[in-house]
Amino acid sequence: MNALLTALSMAGPLACGWGVHGLLMGRRLTAARRDPLSGLWTRAAFERRALRILGSQMHTALVLVDLDGFKALNDTAGHAAGDAAIRATAASLTDAVSSYPGAVVGRLGGDEFIAAIPLPGTHTLAWLLDALHDAITSPFHFEGTDLTVGVSIGASLSSDLLPAAPQGGPVALSLLMRLADEAMYTAKRAGGGWCDPVASVPGCTTTAGRRTGRSGTHTPHREEEAA
Repeated sequence: MNALLTALSMAGPLACGWGVHGLLMGRRLTAARRDPLSGLWTRAAFERRALRILGSQMHTALVLVDLDGFKALNDTAGHAAGDAAIRATAASLTDAVSSYPGAVVGRLGGDEFIAAIPLPGTHTLAWLLDALHDAITSPFHFEGTDLTVGVSIGASLSSDLLPAAPQGGPVALSLLMRLADEAMYTAKRAGGGWCDPVASVPGCTTTAGRRTGRSGTHTPHREEEAA
């Protein structure tokens, strides 16, 4: 009995140590999947979560967001102001989709963001895009000054793909990203705003999984409808 008690007393701290180690490792892995500036999911982590949403929801909006005037902001107000714009955009996106359970938001890089948002029906997409546009273009505070950025937003709907692509698979996700990319490019060319889905088949050729001729890390868009 004494030997058993001794063994248990020695095993307790060891088990506790392994438990703490496992907890720390889990936190480090989660942190590695987060963009350090915005706190959003990195692209790979986002795509894994987006695939789960696509596999379980009938109507999922894939939304691409690209800031307008970001380079000018960096040039005039400094890179710290640009960093503040990235953080403010991440916060605005996260807050705007918080009323859609299961939505995930990621940062693709630079001033480009992405979101996968389960919708109760296709009729809510325009409200969502309006809300995203208004939230992102609202002034944010930086060193005693209110600053703003513009935004171009493109969207695609998973339910529009059927039966062209299997619901929830990697093919569907890739196609949704390309369609949203084209929509965002349309918005960008028109001066910003948002563009809802216009087709279920990409209108542009593809290079490395993105629209051919796409510059840098930027993406597609369409103008907001005139009031």
